[in-house]
Amino acid sequence: MDYSLPQSVDEALSILNSESNATVFAGATDLIPQLRGGRPEPGLIVDLKKIPSLVNLSFSNGTWSIGAATPVVRIKNNVKLTKEFPGLSEASGLIGSDQIQTRASLGGNLCTASPGADTVPSLIVNDALVVIASNKGSRTIPVSDVVTGPGSISLGVGEFIIEFILQQSTPRTSDAYERFIPRTEMDIAVVDAAARISLDERGNCKEAKIAIGAAAPTVIRVPAAERILQGKKINDELLAGVMKEASKACNPINDKRGTIEYRRQVAGVLAKRVVLMAEKRALDKKENK
Repeated sequence: MDYSLPQSVDEALSILNSESNATVFAGATDLIPQLRGGRPEPGLIVDLKKIPSLVNLSFSNGTWSIGAATPVVRIKNNVKLTKEFPGLSEASGLIGSDQIQTRASLGGNLCTASPGADTVPSLIVNDALVVIASNKGSRTIPVSDVVTGPGSISLGVGEFIIEFILQQSTPRTSDAYERFIPRTEMDIAVVDAAARISLDERGNCKEAKIAIGAAAPTVIRVPAAERILQGKKINDELLAGVMKEASKACNPINDKRGTIEYRRQVAGVLAKRVVLMAEKRALDKKENK
């Protein structure tokens, strides 16, 4: 297995397209365990960490740009971004240990295509986009269009993500993320959930977005639950409906970490929690303005 350390996107593309059995990586926090677990070795691994634009985090004209190889610790520790997207910051801070977070990236967390990836539900409810580099030029798609199944993504041969784009949220809007794990830390989600809630001037829910992870082959949105909240003041009756729809939308598996019935129940509970947390944060933003 050969190793390459390109200094630019164009150089990385050239290297990838010169080797039929090549793969990119940023932190290798998934790649190394996979190889040790028996995954076939690629002929060439291409390290993206030395490409400046891929480890950049910036905000300009209402738009956040996060390089795909940026260590998630920078997301967790960025005060302005955390204020804007607390749920995404929380999810970033739950990836492995402190040491792992200095290497792990949004690009890797997404493209590993694990149904329980921590940051993906938050990225989806916040309408994140990804910019994909290829020899035919770059293209931009929603994060939700990247993962097609466990371990499977929509990117073509020789393509890789270079950037995540997030638009500044509107007033009285905030998000939240929670996961359930068997241990207290450093574990994979049995179920996780994210929500983004926007409130109108009277405190009614103007828009709701809810996503559930680790309860289906890919992270799922729950539009039926979102519609329950639309235009209404969030209350216990509505939240009961949210829990029911979130549970019903799941298509989980039985394994040693949880049964189908258990995962559906947990999905409903987490959906309620993240909606309430996002609503509270949206109200707090209103009061602080």
